[in-house]
Amino acid sequence: MPTNKLTGNMLIAQSGGPTVVINQSLVGAVLEAKKHKQIKKIFGSLHGLKGILEENLCDLGKETTANLELVAQTPSSALGSVRKKPTPEDCAKVFQVLKKYNIRYFFYIGGNDSAETTHIINEAAQQAGYQMKCFHICKTIDNDLRENDHTPGFGSAAKFVAQAFMGDNLDNRSLPGVKINVIMGRHAGFLTAAAALARQFPDDGPHLIYLPERPFCLNKFLADVKAVFEKNKRCVIAVSEGIADETGVAIAAKFSKEVDTHGNVQLSGTGALGDLLADAIRKANITSRVRADTFGYLQRSFVGVVSATDAKEARLAGASAVKFATGGKFDNGSTAIKRKPGKKYAVTIERTELKNVAKETRHMPDEFINKSGNDVTPAFIAYAKPIVGELPKTGRLKAVKIAKS
Repeated sequence: MPTNKLTGNMLIAQSGGPTVVINQSLVGAVLEAKKHKQIKKIFGSLHGLKGILEENLCDLGKETTANLELVAQTPSSALGSVRKKPTPEDCAKVFQVLKKYNIRYFFYIGGNDSAETTHIINEAAQQAGYQMKCFHICKTIDNDLRENDHTPGFGSAAKFVAQAFMGDNLDNRSLPGVKINVIMGRHAGFLTAAAALARQFPDDGPHLIYLPERPFCLNKFLADVKAVFEKNKRCVIAVSEGIADETGVAIAAKFSKEVDTHGNVQLSGTGALGDLLADAIRKANITSRVRADTFGYLQRSFVGVVSATDAKEARLAGASAVKFATGGKFDNGSTAIKRKPGKKYAVTIERTELKNVAKETRHMPDEFINKSGNDVTPAFIAYAKPIVGELPKTGRLKAVKIAKS
């Protein structure tokens, strides 16, 4: 049964990869918490679970509203982040800290691994008979959380990717060649697919898009590139870091031995994948002018490139988690963004079970990927546009060529 009247202190932390709007969720939760009398003090853990274990906490209740609003507009994790899965020994230590500071409301902002951590802590609290509201606040640029139409962080990262490709396309049109950009996305290709939003003219890049949802074949890739290059005399390519062979092994995983505590292999630590593909294009004699860039961490916390929709929804997700926790109906859960049916874009924030979001991920729907597996469909563009928002407009000279005399 939910513990309707629970009075005590609150602890909030951030985990996993930073985003442009993760602090909107933090501030949304803190400001909402200040409205509820049953929440006495508001603590923040520095560097997530690690901060709890080390009792490295700060008093967020002493922050002014003006400073919180400035932090909300600042990218990356204001409290610091971590990638750590709690062991049974960690859980025992966590509860010593929770009891010491009378924490009755716990919020963890992050992706599916963070949801798993929240789920583990919640189950440990229940087994220990410790009364505490335990909520996960959705976040990830990969946009791969189950139960969510999309997640805070994705819209702004997607806007960065789209604008980066707009610039690369213009550069490539000026000095033709083949350009490859490797984008984050371990299992889901949403962020890579967002590159398609860069297109404003029929011949704009990216001309090819490769996602983790389809097996990657090098020979087919080279044939695709050759066909585009012969037609346009240039080619801009978007590739997900998580593209995998027919056995499901990520191509980039062959170049990395680094694994985090959740079992994830580091895919974006080097430019090896881009270099591999660029070298293959040169060896196939398609063109000698080939370049590859790995966006890496750039797309996560880029200052000045923010989706207004993303910021608004991230704030709402944080505030909603506190409302769910203090409402008396639920003891735990995760926030989930649901899109309302209809032509006009609108969303609601709903509460879902922690187990529904923890650990596992979702993928791009089939209707978002073309039959050849090298591009997206109009359905994806319609899905992503309202999340990303307005993009810069570009132009071209319309002057007619003068006939030679």
